[in-house]
Amino acid sequence: MSPLKLDIVTAEQVVYSDEADIVVAPGVEGQLGILPHHAPLMTTLQPGELVVRKGSQEFSLAISGGFLEVRPERVIILADAAERAEEIDISRAEEAKRRAEERLRERKIPAIDEARAEAALRRALIRLKVAEQRRRRKAGT
Repeated sequence: MSPLKLDIVTAEQVVYSDEADIVVAPGVEGQLGILPHHAPLMTTLQPGELVVRKGSQEFSLAISGGFLEVRPERVIILADAAERAEEIDISRAEEAKRRAEERLRERKIPAIDEARAEAALRRALIRLKVAEQRRRRKAGT
């Protein structure tokens, strides 16, 4: 099976532009597995782990939402933010988690601030999960 072309882009940079054998993305209705010759598709992504496999190599990214478009032989991911697992600053993610939890414990915060704190907490938890999984995989090899 021929690989598909994958582009992962944020507003700041092109995170990845190469071939891939499979892409597993966090769709709003669950995990999506994209293989070459997948049917055309466009969907919204939720914060989560994005996994890319090319040959025997596999890497993960923490993304904080965005859009995924599948075209013939090409997948384009426009992510709000994307960080490779090895680039995640664990202490920064833990601090962001602590701040968000602290903000959510406050009693009378406006609904908009509560929604922002919940989103920040979700992003921090995803970043920590992706970094932890990478650490485990690395320790197992």
